[in-house]
Amino acid sequence: MARGDEEFAEFVRASSARLTQAAFLLTGDRHQAEDAAQTAFTRTYAAWSRVRHKDAYGYARTVLVNHVIDGWRRPFREYATEVVPERPDRLDVDRTVTQRAWLTAVLKTLTARERAVVVLRHFFDLPEAEVARELGVSLGTVKSTNSRALAKLRVEAADPEDTLIGGSGR
Repeated sequence: MARGDEEFAEFVRASSARLTQAAFLLTGDRHQAEDAAQTAFTRTYAAWSRVRHKDAYGYARTVLVNHVIDGWRRPFREYATEVVPERPDRLDVDRTVTQRAWLTAVLKTLTARERAVVVLRHFFDLPEAEVARELGVSLGTVKSTNSRALAKLRVEAADPEDTLIGGSGR
Protein backbone atom coordinates (compact mmCIF):
# COMPACT_ATOMS: atom_id res chain seq x y z
CA MET A 1 0.00 0.00 0.00
CA ALA A 2 1.19 3.50 -0.77
CA ARG A 3 2.42 5.90 1.93
CA GLY A 4 1.63 3.55 4.82
CA ASP A 5 -2.13 3.41 4.24
CA GLU A 6 -2.60 0.33 6.42
CA GLU A 7 -0.61 1.95 9.20
CA PHE A 8 -2.76 5.08 8.91
CA ALA A 9 -5.96 3.02 8.98
CA GLU A 10 -4.78 1.41 12.23
CA PHE A 11 -3.97 4.86 13.63
CA VAL A 12 -7.51 6.05 12.80
CA ARG A 13 -9.08 2.98 14.42
CA ALA A 14 -7.01 3.48 17.57
CA SER A 15 -7.58 7.22 18.00
CA SER A 16 -10.95 7.96 16.39
CA ALA A 17 -13.12 7.68 19.49
CA ARG A 18 -10.87 9.84 21.66
CA LEU A 19 -10.45 12.59 19.04
CA THR A 20 -14.18 12.64 18.34
CA GLN A 21 -14.93 12.88 22.06
CA ALA A 22 -12.45 15.75 22.42
CA ALA A 23 -14.02 17.48 19.43
CA PHE A 24 -17.43 17.09 21.09
CA LEU A 25 -16.10 18.72 24.25
CA LEU A 26 -14.74 21.58 22.17
CA THR A 27 -17.81 22.10 19.98
CA GLY A 28 -20.73 20.88 22.09
CA ASP A 29 -22.32 19.33 19.00
CA ARG A 30 -22.00 15.69 17.96
CA HIS A 31 -22.21 16.38 14.22
CA GLN A 32 -19.67 19.19 14.30
CA ALA A 33 -17.41 16.97 16.42
CA GLU A 34 -17.55 14.15 13.88
CA ASP A 35 -16.82 16.59 11.05
CA ALA A 36 -13.92 18.13 12.98
CA ALA A 37 -12.41 14.73 13.76
CA GLN A 38 -12.77 13.69 10.11
CA THR A 39 -11.04 16.90 9.02
CA ALA A 40 -8.23 16.24 11.50
CA PHE A 41 -7.74 12.75 10.09
CA THR A 42 -7.82 14.04 6.50
CA ARG A 43 -5.16 16.63 7.22
CA THR A 44 -3.11 14.13 9.19
CA TYR A 45 -3.23 11.72 6.25
CA ALA A 46 -1.97 14.47 3.96
CA ALA A 47 1.07 14.82 6.24
CA TRP A 48 1.31 11.12 7.12
CA SER A 49 4.71 10.54 5.54
CA ARG A 50 6.14 13.30 7.77
CA VAL A 51 4.36 12.51 11.06
CA ARG A 52 3.86 8.75 11.15
CA HIS A 53 7.16 8.03 12.86
CA LYS A 54 6.88 11.04 15.15
CA ASP A 55 3.86 11.91 17.31
CA ALA A 56 1.01 11.33 14.86
CA TYR A 57 -1.62 11.54 17.59
CA GLY A 58 -0.21 14.85 18.81
CA TYR A 59 -0.25 16.15 15.26
CA ALA A 60 -3.88 15.07 14.77
CA ARG A 61 -4.83 16.61 18.12
CA THR A 62 -3.21 19.92 17.16
CA VAL A 63 -4.96 19.89 13.79
CA LEU A 64 -8.28 19.17 15.54
CA VAL A 65 -7.94 22.03 18.02
CA ASN A 66 -6.79 24.48 15.33
CA HIS A 67 -9.65 23.46 13.04
CA VAL A 68 -12.25 23.94 15.78
CA ILE A 69 -10.77 27.31 16.74
CA ASP A 70 -10.85 28.37 13.08
CA GLY A 71 -14.53 27.42 13.04
CA TRP A 72 -15.15 29.74 15.97
CA ARG A 73 -13.50 32.53 14.04
CA ARG A 74 -15.38 31.82 10.82
CA PRO A 75 -18.61 30.05 11.74
CA PHE A 76 -20.06 27.71 9.15
CA ARG A 77 -23.59 28.66 8.19
CA GLU A 78 -26.15 25.91 7.83
CA TYR A 79 -29.41 26.42 6.04
CA ALA A 80 -32.57 24.59 6.98
CA THR A 81 -34.25 22.34 4.46
CA GLU A 82 -37.81 21.16 4.32
CA VAL A 83 -36.85 17.50 4.67
CA VAL A 84 -35.69 16.35 8.07
CA PRO A 85 -32.97 13.69 7.88
CA GLU A 86 -33.64 10.29 9.38
CA ARG A 87 -32.41 9.89 12.91
CA PRO A 88 -31.37 6.62 14.51
CA ASP A 89 -33.44 5.30 17.39
CA ARG A 90 -31.91 6.11 20.73
CA LEU A 91 -32.00 4.10 23.91
CA ASP A 92 -33.37 5.66 27.06
CA VAL A 93 -30.17 6.87 28.71
CA ASP A 94 -31.43 9.77 30.77
CA ARG A 95 -28.53 10.11 33.14
CA THR A 96 -25.86 10.02 30.43
CA VAL A 97 -27.74 12.47 28.24
CA THR A 98 -28.41 14.79 31.15
CA GLN A 99 -24.78 14.75 32.27
CA ARG A 100 -23.56 15.34 28.72
CA ALA A 101 -26.01 18.22 28.30
CA TRP A 102 -24.90 19.69 31.61
CA LEU A 103 -21.20 19.40 30.70
CA THR A 104 -21.81 20.93 27.29
CA ALA A 105 -23.79 23.81 28.79
CA VAL A 106 -21.12 24.46 31.41
CA LEU A 107 -18.29 24.32 28.84
CA LYS A 108 -20.18 26.83 26.67
CA THR A 109 -19.86 29.39 29.47
CA LEU A 110 -16.12 29.44 28.82
CA THR A 111 -14.38 31.44 26.13
CA ALA A 112 -12.92 29.59 23.16
CA ARG A 113 -9.38 29.81 24.59
CA GLU A 114 -10.53 28.68 28.05
CA ARG A 115 -12.36 25.73 26.56
CA ALA A 116 -9.34 24.73 24.47
CA VAL A 117 -7.03 24.95 27.50
CA VAL A 118 -9.39 22.92 29.71
CA VAL A 119 -9.90 20.20 27.09
CA LEU A 120 -6.20 19.91 26.26
CA ARG A 121 -5.08 20.10 29.87
CA HIS A 122 -7.70 17.91 31.56
CA PHE A 123 -9.26 15.72 28.87
CA PHE A 124 -6.01 14.97 27.05
CA ASP A 125 -4.06 15.27 30.33
CA LEU A 126 -1.32 17.28 28.66
CA PRO A 127 1.25 19.15 30.74
CA GLU A 128 0.88 22.93 30.78
CA ALA A 129 4.00 23.41 28.66
CA GLU A 130 2.59 21.15 25.92
CA VAL A 131 -0.75 23.01 25.97
CA ALA A 132 1.15 26.30 25.63
CA ARG A 133 3.13 24.94 22.69
CA GLU A 134 0.05 23.59 20.90
CA LEU A 135 -1.95 26.79 21.33
CA GLY A 136 1.00 29.07 20.63
CA VAL A 137 0.70 30.97 23.92
CA SER A 138 2.97 31.42 26.92
CA LEU A 139 3.06 29.02 29.85
CA GLY A 140 1.75 31.79 32.12
CA THR A 141 -1.21 32.33 29.81
CA VAL A 142 -2.08 28.63 30.01
CA LYS A 143 -1.83 28.65 33.80
CA SER A 144 -3.94 31.79 34.27
CA THR A 145 -6.49 30.75 31.63
CA ASN A 146 -6.83 27.29 33.18
CA SER A 147 -7.24 28.77 36.66
CA ARG A 148 -9.86 31.25 35.47
CA ALA A 149 -11.73 28.56 33.52
CA LEU A 150 -11.78 26.13 36.45
CA ALA A 151 -13.07 28.89 38.72
CA LYS A 152 -15.89 29.55 36.25
CA LEU A 153 -16.68 25.84 36.07
CA ARG A 154 -16.80 25.61 39.89
CA VAL A 155 -19.27 28.48 40.01
CA GLU A 156 -21.42 26.91 37.30
CA ALA A 157 -21.31 23.49 38.95
CA ALA A 158 -22.29 24.98 42.31
CA ASP A 159 -25.26 26.93 40.96
CA PRO A 160 -28.12 24.43 40.39
CA GLU A 161 -30.42 27.14 38.95
CA ASP A 162 -28.21 27.61 35.89
CA THR A 163 -27.53 23.96 35.11
CA LEU A 164 -29.66 21.45 33.31
CA ILE A 165 -29.62 18.76 35.97
CA GLY A 166 -30.01 20.96 39.01
CA GLY A 167 -28.79 19.45 42.23
CA SER A 168 -29.61 15.83 41.35
CA GLY A 169 -27.09 13.18 40.45
CA ARG A 170 -23.87 15.05 41.14
